[in-house]
Amino acid sequence: MLAHGQTVIQYVEGLAPKAMAMEGDKIGLHLGTLQKKVKKVMVALDVLESVVDEAIAEGVDLIVAHHAVIYRPLKNIRTDLAAGRVFEKLLKHDIAVYTAHTNLDVAVGGMNDWLAEAIGLVDVEVLDVLHRDAWKKLVVYVPKSHRESVFQAVCQAGAGSVGNYGHCSFQVEGIGTFMPGEGTQPFIGAEGKLERVEEVRMELVLPASRQSAVVKAMMAAHPYEEVAYDLIPLDLPGTGYGIGRIGHLPQPLTLRELAELVKERFSLQGVRVVGDLDGTIKKVAVVGGDGSSFASKAIFRGADAYLTGDIGYHTAHDAQAEGLSIIDAGHNIEKIMKEKLAAYLLERLKENGYETEVIASRVHTDPFQFV
Repeated sequence: MLAHGQTVIQYVEGLAPKAMAMEGDKIGLHLGTLQKKVKKVMVALDVLESVVDEAIAEGVDLIVAHHAVIYRPLKNIRTDLAAGRVFEKLLKHDIAVYTAHTNLDVAVGGMNDWLAEAIGLVDVEVLDVLHRDAWKKLVVYVPKSHRESVFQAVCQAGAGSVGNYGHCSFQVEGIGTFMPGEGTQPFIGAEGKLERVEEVRMELVLPASRQSAVVKAMMAAHPYEEVAYDLIPLDLPGTGYGIGRIGHLPQPLTLRELAELVKERFSLQGVRVVGDLDGTIKKVAVVGGDGSSFASKAIFRGADAYLTGDIGYHTAHDAQAEGLSIIDAGHNIEKIMKEKLAAYLLERLKENGYETEVIASRVHTDPFQFV
């Protein structure tokens, strides 16, 4: 069984919801349609002509990319120029292109977590929190016969997690009353007769972003025609989501040693370094892609070193003056997303019985090299 294009994207957005993207970011479906069966998906960092040629050769139906294929406003589509040929080839071969950019950067278990993991950071936190996922409390009344099924359903949908603890709830038994009205089809009781039923009051917290999924799961598992439940906003700080990560190295390294580690982990020819190569590095901030605008945040959070790309000359001077070492490994270290996202999608598809293939692009798209 092949997955529908929209199904594949639901899995992508399960990891990186579109709501997490920074304002104005060019995410989503850029070209083609998702209203088709998909035999093969390719995950790519960039959608260059060489990547499109690879997709054609591989028989790909859908490209899931990190960088947008349409980033600037189009004034024309000239097929005698490189940019126009990309669109021409994609359309001729019915290859759709979907972009997950800053939503994948922000996502828990997404781009910046993959980068932090690659260099072994521990005690990792979000570098720059952009928004918080508010907490809510679900209170639902369930007949004792369906206590466990409703409980498991809402927990699996995202309720009941507190820190590193799952399936957290408070449950108390009592008597529920109701009288089915005319035209009802009650699970228990009969029209016009007051019923008293042994029920369980079940309370669980959930992030607001999971409300729709939790309520849907609760309704599906609950036997009643009319479910009695409350959703109560809580005055508690929600989980922070944002750009970058900051954490500690398992053991201190010199800046030189850290730079060599970065070269090894990301298969790089070289990196640009700002700072004392023999200086000790304990705390490291990481931002995938262009991280110039977050250097001040790395300083504020007490980082000893900052791993990112596209650092400008004056930004480097400012960081140096403040004692922040920088490893500019280039924008292309985000290539880590190809294998990581491909593996994630393949796992989701297989566990749901789909035979759709997922591959990672093998084309090297970094325009820079060292000589």
